[in-house]
Amino acid sequence: MAKQAKKRDGDKDEAAGGHRRGSGVSHVYEKLRNEIVELKLEPGSPIDELQLAERFSLSRTPIREALVRLAAEGLITTLPNRATIVSNIDFLNLPHFFDALTLMYRVTTRLAAANHQGEDIARIRAAQGAFTDAVGARDALAMIATNRDFHLEIARAGRNRYYTELFRQLLDEGRRILRLYYSSFQDVLPPQYVDEHEEMIAAVIARDIAEADRLAGLHAAQIVRHIQASITADTGVNAQIDI
Repeated sequence: MAKQAKKRDGDKDEAAGGHRRGSGVSHVYEKLRNEIVELKLEPGSPIDELQLAERFSLSRTPIREALVRLAAEGLITTLPNRATIVSNIDFLNLPHFFDALTLMYRVTTRLAAANHQGEDIARIRAAQGAFTDAVGARDALAMIATNRDFHLEIARAGRNRYYTELFRQLLDEGRRILRLYYSSFQDVLPPQYVDEHEEMIAAVIARDIAEADRLAGLHAAQIVRHIQASITADTGVNAQIDI
């Protein structure tokens, strides 16, 4: 009877603390995501639920929910032996990643120029404003997040949900690579990146499909070149990455 009463009390606490638990999931997810993207949690590092539960003073249930979200974004991996680690960065397959990323930059910007509607431009401009603010603040995590949001808003304006979801996956997978890239600038991003976004917006608004494609291709190409250089310098890997 005492155990049943304790369980009922626990159920009440869980119900009363449902919002708190949900907030806990978000906090754990955001904290771990940032640490993984910032490379504070290095690729291949073990992830231990019990240690995380102690660290965040939470039960294992919200910890698991946060880990599920991170796994869905490709930031953590469960191995065949059921151990969980921070996902490795697949440097060997970067050429394929960059090929796909470049294609998605181009096709989504083309489609946005062809298919955007009035409200799309407002959302694209808002995302660009947030990116500009992040660049000015030298906030690397905000730059990564707002750059992602900017390109996803362009993709949404193209009105092909399959391309949008694929682009989302690629942008999420590339967050740690982008962090290495920003580190090569000491998080002081050259103004040209803000300017290139503005040029892409102008081409989309003008419905100039060919120019939108051209600008997106150039934007992708220079990013890939700089990432190549920064990864080679930081890791010592002689990465033969061509686009």
